Amino acid sequence: MFDRHAGNDRAVLVQLAFGKAPMTDDIEELKSLASSAGADTADVITGRRDRPDPALYAGKGKVEEIGAACVAQSAELVIFNHTLSGAQERNLEKALSCRVIDRRSLILDIFAMRARSAEGKLAVELAQLEHMSTRLVRGWSHLERQRGGIGMRGPGEKQLEIDKSLITLKIRALKERLEKVDKQRQTQRRRRERSRTISIAIVGYTNAGKSTLFNRLTAAGTYAADQLFATLDTTVRKLYVADAQPLVVSDTVGFVRDLPHELVDAFKATLLEAVEADLLLHVVDGASDQRDQQIEAVNLVLEEIGAAEIPQLIIVNKCDLLGLGSDAGRVETDDIGQARRVFVSSKTGAGIPELRAVLQARFPRQSTDYMAGLATAQDLTAAEQ
Repeated sequence: MFDRHAGNDRAVLVQLAFGKAPMTDDIEELKSLASSAGADTADVITGRRDRPDPALYAGKGKVEEIGAACVAQSAELVIFNHTLSGAQERNLEKALSCRVIDRRSLILDIFAMRARSAEGKLAVELAQLEHMSTRLVRGWSHLERQRGGIGMRGPGEKQLEIDKSLITLKIRALKERLEKVDKQRQTQRRRRERSRTISIAIVGYTNAGKSTLFNRLTAAGTYAADQLFATLDTTVRKLYVADAQPLVVSDTVGFVRDLPHELVDAFKATLLEAVEADLLLHVVDGASDQRDQQIEAVNLVLEEIGAAEIPQLIIVNKCDLLGLGSDAGRVETDDIGQARRVFVSSKTGAGIPELRAVLQARFPRQSTDYMAGLATAQDLTAAEQ
C-alpha cells in the first residue's frame, strides 16, 4: 500500500532499464524526487527494453500497463525517470489521458519550490523557460497547465499563450540579470583573493549531508533536512581552523544523476564557488549502495562546469548509519602522504576534529617573515609596473 496525503497528486512512477534490470536505488530515488515535489506514489511500473521506443519511449504494451495502473489507482500523473522528447511526452499524454512529465521536468519543479533567494529564483525561471521552449505544444493537456500541478510550477501558468519570440526575449532578460549577479560574485571573490583567503567549496550528491557538514564546521545554522535539494542557494562563511591560513567555505547546490543541463547552465554563477575554489570537499553518502555511481555523477557535473581539475578531498559521511562508528576520524592518504579521504559523521560530529587537522596540514598558517617578504615582492612588482 502507498500512503496518500491530502492535496497531493497521485502518481504512477515509471522506471525502465535498457539491457539490465532496474536498480532498486534508482526507483527509491525516483520515489524521493516525487515526494519532494508533493506527489504520492500510487504505483511503480518497471520494465526492460533493448532501446527506447521512438514514439512512446516505453512501447505499446508497457503503455497499456501504465494506463491500467492509472485507472486502478485513480492516478492523474505519470512520472518517467527518464528524459522524454516533446513528441514522446505528447504521445504519452494522448495515450494515457493524463499528465506525463519526465525526470528533467520533475527536478525543475522541485527547484522551483525550493528556490528562496532572488538569484536562485532567477536561475530556476531561466532553466524552466529554456526547457519549456521545446515543449510549447502539449496537445489536450494545455488546460491542465492553467490550474497548475507538479511539473507546472514556476514562471507562470500560461506559457502556452506565450509565443517563442516572447520566451526568447524573457530568457535574454533573465540571462542579463544573472550576469549582473555573477559580476557581484566575482567582485567578492577578488576581494578574498586580495586578502589571500583560501576558498573551500562543499560539493556532493543531493542529500549526502553537505549542509549538515557545513553547519558542523561553521555553526552557520544553514537549513539542512533529510530531503533532496534542501539547499539551492550558495552560502559562504568563514571557517576557523587553528594554525591555518584564513579560510572560507561555501555550501553549494546538490548534484544528482542526469541533472538537467538547463539547471547546470543557469546555476553556473552559483557553482563558480566550486570552479574557483582551492579545494573541494566532496561529500559522499557512505550509507548509500550507489555511492560510487553518485561520485561519478558529481564528477560529471564538475567537469561540465570546468571544475574537474580542482583538488578534491573525499568526505565519507554518515558513518553513524553504516554501523562503522569506529571508522569516523579515519584518514586515508595517497602515495605522497596527502589526505584523500576522511570518514566522518556530520550529524554526531565524529571525525570533524580529524577533518580540521587535515585542513590545517593542507593550508598551514604562513610565518610572519614569509608574509612580509611576499608583501615586499608585491610592492616591488607594483612599482616596476
